[in-house]
Amino acid sequence: MFETTIAGSLPKPAWLAETGKLWPAWRTQGSELERAKRDATLLWLKEQEDAGLDIVTDGEQSRQHFVHGFLEFVEGIDFEQKVKMGIRNNRYDAMVPLVVAPLRLKGRVHQAEARLLRAHSKKKIKITMPGPMTIVDTIADRHYGDKVKLALAFAELLNQEARALEKDGVDVIQFDEPAFNVYMDDVKRWGIDALHRAIQGLKCTTCVHICYGYGIQANLDWKKTLGESWRQYEEIFPALAKSKIDQVSLECIHSKVPVELLKLLKGKDVLIGVIDVASDKVETPQEVSKVIQSASRYVPARHLFPCTNCGMAPMDREIARRKLEALVAGAALARKKLK
Repeated sequence: MFETTIAGSLPKPAWLAETGKLWPAWRTQGSELERAKRDATLLWLKEQEDAGLDIVTDGEQSRQHFVHGFLEFVEGIDFEQKVKMGIRNNRYDAMVPLVVAPLRLKGRVHQAEARLLRAHSKKKIKITMPGPMTIVDTIADRHYGDKVKLALAFAELLNQEARALEKDGVDVIQFDEPAFNVYMDDVKRWGIDALHRAIQGLKCTTCVHICYGYGIQANLDWKKTLGESWRQYEEIFPALAKSKIDQVSLECIHSKVPVELLKLLKGKDVLIGVIDVASDKVETPQEVSKVIQSASRYVPARHLFPCTNCGMAPMDREIARRKLEALVAGAALARKKLK
């Protein structure tokens, strides 16, 4: 029990990209960049295995940004003519590309990463992609004229890539949906339906990651407005419990999420966030174990997967490595205590 994993992203080495940034510039280009991405992916695969993680990822080393890493493989998007748009319900402004024509995949998106992981690891492997609602909230539309139609168009493309990833040997496909914690009514109206389109026909494990965001200032400021009890999950977990998604990944440690909300995910695997990505303080195994034990009062142990709150992309590389070790050590401690 307590198989360990991470939400997805890991810091990029300084020789690959700028450090400490959510959207870093690459250090090189062309074939040299592709080699550097491959090297960074293998480096983090080794770090994850050395730390003892049970389910490993590519660390999103080949992507500048968790959404745009997918979008750059999509036809029908104008990246030259960007517009300023408030995203996550105007939490912050971003310069975003425009959807100007019918959407189509140019080709495979994460084939190289998936095959690299499968060739070099005997562990379970996970690939993450942005969810349809979060994509729609991170791009401007000048073609479809309807948010739901746009989301379903992206869901179709995500499904194409997900089916191919499954054939590449990927064990877990995760869709990142931070927008689910912002537009709760839309989640129930069409967000879960869009996710269902994205996972259609898949036999591998499917997961949706919903958190309160990276440890960037805009998110930290937003969290301060949420009060003493963060209950966004309460509005969407019952609907997710009825969904076809196998796993739900969520934020827990050092947040104000009431742990009893986990009981609303009855029947689902829960990737419980036991590592804080908004702090450089490395958790102790005891702290991690305490969160897992608390969660086990509401979720059967066999359904609990210790994880990170969110991605670690902007974090210092050494701190991230030590946090991976704390994650694994804490899960081992929890296993002993809950035998």
